[in-house]
Amino acid sequence: MEKTLFIINPVAGGGKAKKLEPSIKKYMENIDLEYDIWLTQKPKDAIDLAKSGIIEGYNTIVAVGGDGTVNEVAIGIIESGRGNLGIIPSGTGNDLARTLEIPFELEKALDIIIKGNKKEIDIGLVNNNLFLNIASIGLDSEVVKNTEKIKKRIRSKIAYGVGVINTLLKFRGKKVIIEIDDHLIDRDISLVAVGNGKYYGGGFKILPMAVAEDGYFHVIVVNKASRIKLLVLFPSILFGKHTKFKNMVQVFKAKEIKVITEDKTYLNVDGEIYDIEKETIFTINDEKLPVFCL
Repeated sequence: MEKTLFIINPVAGGGKAKKLEPSIKKYMENIDLEYDIWLTQKPKDAIDLAKSGIIEGYNTIVAVGGDGTVNEVAIGIIESGRGNLGIIPSGTGNDLARTLEIPFELEKALDIIIKGNKKEIDIGLVNNNLFLNIASIGLDSEVVKNTEKIKKRIRSKIAYGVGVINTLLKFRGKKVIIEIDDHLIDRDISLVAVGNGKYYGGGFKILPMAVAEDGYFHVIVVNKASRIKLLVLFPSILFGKHTKFKNMVQVFKAKEIKVITEDKTYLNVDGEIYDIEKETIFTINDEKLPVFCL
């Protein structure tokens, strides 16, 4: 018999994920499936819980939280070598759920899992970090890094806006060499984003052309630009309209990408920030991940 494990991150979405627990139980009581609900206790806990769930015979592991929780549960499944991923979007960003058209309404998201609608999506690897959505270098990674600092002083949604403005005032562009399969770019850039998903940052449609299961990375390179031009470009990203700025934005599709940076900078991997220096390599995993979605 199919067994389903729900892994809830109780702090995701400011506690929103934890509040879904009674509703999940109520829904599952009417379904003839064995299930359980486990709560994470600390960062990265969902990785170990997902692995334990697979060992205990759960076929489907459902991440109840945001993109960070989804990423951790996915890692647990991938490293276990078997299992299906379910997603109940209940975090702050929920960007992978947007790409996969998973409803934000609890019952509709549960319906998809129970009915068994699945896709096998690509798995990205960057500097030994697995990711399902988007990894990037440049302006946006510095925005996230600065916003983390600002959130210690401003605990509200305006923290991200302040982070954007603060970063734009200081940002000078990055000198990089980018190898995109057989294409070479050697110039100053504002941003390079590589991914399977369309959205990041809580709904910004940075890779509008991306297809999560096509076996390729989709890549956006934004050339170095003045603050004024970046301020004009930034709102257009929300709707995926930035690709029309051909003099600033280039679009690629590739299996492997290498980025060489002159200076130490940051790498944004599904919302997690890592320090990087010199060479960063993006590759597609040979295996795919089964995910319940539309």
